[in-house]
Amino acid sequence: MNIQIFGTNKCFDTKKAQRYFKEHGVKFQFIDLKEKGMSKGEYNSVKQSVGGLEHMLNPNCKDKDALALIQYIAKEDKDEKVLENQQVLLTPIVRNGKKATAGYQPDVWKGWD
Repeated sequence: MNIQIFGTNKCFDTKKAQRYFKEHGVKFQFIDLKEKGMSKGEYNSVKQSVGGLEHMLNPNCKDKDALALIQYIAKEDKDEKVLENQQVLLTPIVRNGKKATAGYQPDVWKGWD
């Protein structure tokens, strides 16, 4: 497994995801979205894996204005806005190659052997 966890140090669910993989003896790479966001390629791979952008957006994010803007702009501009403003994403985003999840989903990770 080649696990990447995208999140922030202050996100409770991101901390739980890190603990989950530590407890299961799985090495992972943590990427702090406040320091270094997802690349366009990583973002597109995750978006395809989770079933679209709507499954990646956090309805409870702190930046409600940015989230509202993203939901009302043209479809072709949404990805660029999200890449500019990644705090609207539901964390943790966990990648394992082409597989990915958004949010805390240990039931899915269990099947990633």
